[in-house]
Amino acid sequence: MLPRWSLVSGRTVLGLSIQILLLAPLTLSDTSEGRDTTSFPVATNGQRFPWNKMRLPKTVTPLHYDLLVHPNLTSLDFHGMVEIQLEVVQDTSAVILHSKGLQISEAALLESGTIHPLRVLHLPAFEQVALLSDDIALAKGGQYAVRLDFSANLSDSFHGFYKSTYRSRDGEVRVLASTHFEPTHARTAFPCFDEPAFKANFTIRVRRETKHIALSNMPKVKTVELASGLLEDHFDVSVKMSTYLVAFIVSDFLSVSKTTQHGVKISVYAVPEKIDQAEFALNAAVKLLDFYDDYFGIPYPLPKQDLAAIPDFQSGAMENWGLTTYREAGLLFNPEKSSASDKLGITKVIAHELAHQWFGNLVTMEWWNDLWLNEGFAKFMEFVSVGITYPELQVEDHFLEKCFEAMEVDALSSSHPVSSPVEDPAEIREMFDDVSYDKGACILNMLRDFLTPEAFKVGIIRYLRRHSYRNTVNTDLWESLTNTCESDELEEGRLRGDGFCSGRKPQSAASKWYMEDDLDVRAMMDTWTLQEGFPTVTVEVRGREVRLSQERYLKGEDSSQTSGFLWQVPLTYITSRSSTIHRFLLKTKTDVLYLPEEVDWIKFNVDMSGYYIVHYEAGGWDALIALLRHNHTALSSNDRASLINNIFQLVSIGKVPLSKALDLSLYLSRETEIMPVMQGLGELVPLYKLMEKRDMQDVENQMKGYIVRLFRGLIDHQSWSDDGSLSQRMLRSTLLLFACVCGYQPCVHAAGELFRKWRESDGNMSLPSDVSLAVYAVGARTPEGWDFLLEKYRHSLYSSMKRQIKVALSITPLTDKLQWILEQSLEGGVLKTQDLPNVLIQVSRNPKAYRLGWDFLRANWNRLVKKFDLGSPSLAQMVTGVTNKYSTREMLEEVQLFFGSLTKETGAGLRCIQQAVESIEENIRWMDKNLPQLKAWLDRQGTPGQSSRTTGA
Repeated sequence: MLPRWSLVSGRTVLGLSIQILLLAPLTLSDTSEGRDTTSFPVATNGQRFPWNKMRLPKTVTPLHYDLLVHPNLTSLDFHGMVEIQLEVVQDTSAVILHSKGLQISEAALLESGTIHPLRVLHLPAFEQVALLSDDIALAKGGQYAVRLDFSANLSDSFHGFYKSTYRSRDGEVRVLASTHFEPTHARTAFPCFDEPAFKANFTIRVRRETKHIALSNMPKVKTVELASGLLEDHFDVSVKMSTYLVAFIVSDFLSVSKTTQHGVKISVYAVPEKIDQAEFALNAAVKLLDFYDDYFGIPYPLPKQDLAAIPDFQSGAMENWGLTTYREAGLLFNPEKSSASDKLGITKVIAHELAHQWFGNLVTMEWWNDLWLNEGFAKFMEFVSVGITYPELQVEDHFLEKCFEAMEVDALSSSHPVSSPVEDPAEIREMFDDVSYDKGACILNMLRDFLTPEAFKVGIIRYLRRHSYRNTVNTDLWESLTNTCESDELEEGRLRGDGFCSGRKPQSAASKWYMEDDLDVRAMMDTWTLQEGFPTVTVEVRGREVRLSQERYLKGEDSSQTSGFLWQVPLTYITSRSSTIHRFLLKTKTDVLYLPEEVDWIKFNVDMSGYYIVHYEAGGWDALIALLRHNHTALSSNDRASLINNIFQLVSIGKVPLSKALDLSLYLSRETEIMPVMQGLGELVPLYKLMEKRDMQDVENQMKGYIVRLFRGLIDHQSWSDDGSLSQRMLRSTLLLFACVCGYQPCVHAAGELFRKWRESDGNMSLPSDVSLAVYAVGARTPEGWDFLLEKYRHSLYSSMKRQIKVALSITPLTDKLQWILEQSLEGGVLKTQDLPNVLIQVSRNPKAYRLGWDFLRANWNRLVKKFDLGSPSLAQMVTGVTNKYSTREMLEEVQLFFGSLTKETGAGLRCIQQAVESIEENIRWMDKNLPQLKAWLDRQGTPGQSSRTTGA
């Protein structure tokens, strides 16, 4: 699944869960679980429930589901029947499985042609049911079938089997039904063993009206006309897969199709009015699926791959096997309306979901604690695949920001290891965060650099081949990546074909980590996956001697939480004397390496390929700052971006004074590359954002003025066009928007003129897509301009245009408009509720409305929990996005008071709340310590303030 918006509510519903127990004595044998037999919960009917763990017992395993679903898009409910073939693994008197919110009208055990009625016990707290029989015992090795009839309403949320709507060109509201089951919502659509390790085959049938079509994971094999006039589509038997990958849709979508070089039919589905925007996604999916087929050397196992654009969709996309689903904005592209960032984003989303067809679907993590094996790999492979198949998109320019984003949350004491124990659904949903996705991808990238890309590729192919259609844990990956050139019965000699294993060259003495005693992949990677955080490596050069030390990077005052952490850090470095990348594996708290000669400067973590930051002592930072001032292109753009990031992060923990970090930033007046410029903005803009929420307008404007002056040459150089490479176009979009919202008059004037002409043409004039957001942002400052933009939003069929207008509407200084847009986003009328998290965060960043965002979050908290789910990325995004720039003790107390009043059912203890509180505490510390330094430094620069305080992008 692609981040970062997700699912479900903490409240329970009668009939919620289905764990099925079959048998008279209410006992259940499952010694593997080591459960406490002294305490059992009580079912909804008052009887003792015969299982007492959140995880299902392993006494039986499903082999095959025969599932029939019939959604009614008028009454907005659905009925169904499922027959599950079971194999008994241990003698047992019960079978347990999941169900949530389903009314089970009939339950039976089928055995040797005999139907045995079953009694049903419900345990909503565990989302389980137990089926009981008085006359059948389940013996190890036996096979049985359970049949259940069930019904429920289509969900009003974005998970399970839920309703979605769209408005046709003539204004008619049309309804469709779609599924989103990851991580624990298949149980809300049909009774099932809803854990990733319970893989099975699925045969699915869907009933529908003649005006609709039905889609599922597999191709349709036939359609049967029923006496009622309904049609029943029968789909082929699926491959063996986990329940969260099951999917079905009933809609009036249209499609376009092509066939890959390997014979797989690719189809893109969308609402009829938008099917003409599907061509780019179709071509991208064909190219990317062919790439993965060839790269992994493991054929995509299904005859088709559908990509469906769903009008209401909370997460970015979902990797259902053979039927991937997306937000419309994540799939639909119009060459004239969509921006450069849209093209890159859509390509990456498709690459991510198609990578999952191997990493996640073919090979699946055993349990959600190792979610990163799915999501970290898919995030990593989206960059590898797009970099090769679409080099013109320059995707490599954007990988670093993923690592920086992960470090933001990983620097807090509330972070968690990449592989973390989780049990209940809310805990599982909390795993869908930057640590699982972005840190997972970054440590894989580090490992790839450590092993070499060739050896890494050999290892991951071995991993996929060894574990196809199975489930894995961390150690399975490390074993596959160890001794990659040794024979393996599953590899059939193929992995030697590219000559890597047979033609390896001896490593140089500088490559310390290639020595035999250093090639313990598991020992190294356990330090990155089984403990939270990341290290600061301190470097001190004394002549030819380089002294190294490591400690945990941690924001906050509790230094005790930095002790006991040790990483195996694959260091890389270059020097003023050698551009060759040298390597050193730091396994201890301190170590020393020796250079062949003295150097003027040394730069560690080349291209930021490692997940760590570097502090340079004894004049090391001064030498690098001087290099940037006089010859910044001596370092790569990634190295420059990493220096900017690292020095400002070191300010936060007191290793470097703020004045030195700001001294380094002065070189940016000569910078033109996207990564260092974006990182410079990413470090400097938050400083004035902190001041906005303290009402410190003088120093805030002084800081804005410094940033505008720093980048003024680059801003003035931008054309109001779509010219240039993709990275140049994306940089233009960012710079012009920044300049306009900061009140830089040349930008405001140019954008205002374009908006005037566009409005006079009634929106028919073609605006360059990459500068449209800056134009809209300036236009939205007046009530008339805002209303005009809203009208264009209502009638636009283009996701890119709607997204840009929505942002502009959210950063206006007009507070009454901001209140209206928040309320409309919650109601889901003019604006889709799926967009509420982003709208709320944009409003909260607005200096005119940050209190408005916080008040809205508090007032509507229970509704938000119900709609978006406890633990979901969407809820976490809203909590941290609204609060992360507060820096006063008054706001800290207010935030603590509100979240402290919550119960477990309404969110008490959520990680995102801990992150929010920690971030505010850190902001307070930062401002107390650094604000005087900042004022003094700006005064020394003679920086005038920006006169107008406008919007809050």
